[in-house]
Amino acid sequence: MHLTPDVAAFHAVLARLSPDDRARVDAAAGPAAQKAAEAAPHWDFEMPAKAVDALLGPDASDDVRRGLVAAWALQLPDRVAAMRLPSQVMALYPYWIEQLAAFLDKAEGDYVFDHWSKDVRFTLALSVPGAKSQVIDLSSPVGPGQIVKHVRDGWGVKPLFRYLAAGAKREPWLEVHTESRWLRGFNEDGWNEAWATAAELCRARPELAGMIGSSWFYDPPLTEISPRLAHLRLNPLNGGAFMVHQGPAPIHTERAGTASPSRKALIDSGEYTARSWLMIWPRKELIAWADRRKAAA
Repeated sequence: MHLTPDVAAFHAVLARLSPDDRARVDAAAGPAAQKAAEAAPHWDFEMPAKAVDALLGPDASDDVRRGLVAAWALQLPDRVAAMRLPSQVMALYPYWIEQLAAFLDKAEGDYVFDHWSKDVRFTLALSVPGAKSQVIDLSSPVGPGQIVKHVRDGWGVKPLFRYLAAGAKREPWLEVHTESRWLRGFNEDGWNEAWATAAELCRARPELAGMIGSSWFYDPPLTEISPRLAHLRLNPLNGGAFMVHQGPAPIHTERAGTASPSRKALIDSGEYTARSWLMIWPRKELIAWADRRKAAA
């Protein structure tokens, strides 16, 4: 994997720093990367960025944060080379690096925390490309608490048996996230590519338990409310995944209403309450789905 010509954009970000900020980036890059890696297995995908912020201290500027991301991006080829990632992942890196370079080249002002969180994970190879709009975290937990709550709240017992069959406390799991800056792959083909990439990661790493995702767009009512999103839930289910109810929250209401005036109207009228669900796709079923997809291509 090579950064050329994007390497120039990353060097330009560093060159724009003041001498003090550049020294701060150089001093923090190693220790901050270690802190981020230690935090990566947490269920909160923002935890690596929070760990870096704690090390930097409250006076760190967004210029310093962008400088760290640029410095880590320059080291990314060496990190990735040591990981022996599947070819499906490696083929996506040029696109993602190009997008990151263009973003940093134009960036100024506030560094949106969601973007900072994802850039920390990406440049430290804690998350890898899954498709054009999806990244995959390489280490996420799935504890029994959510499964038990699902059963206790009356949503059914089947997920408990599926969870036990998948190995119960077996970890880690892959976890998918949407990259809101680059949505050209937020469609059925793009998501199927992300699932297939996850399957190849599982195939290459026997320790992985499978793939998970957590979002309001796995909510069953969306099959009728927003039919164009139905594939997000139905394709994994038809491929052997199962769903665990997580519940409503203001963030799900906000996200569900943002992109669709009709959905927002239903939310505002009280006719629809956005709920998050945890999609769990065990490795055996995920790999089998990917093999069927290949055979049908």
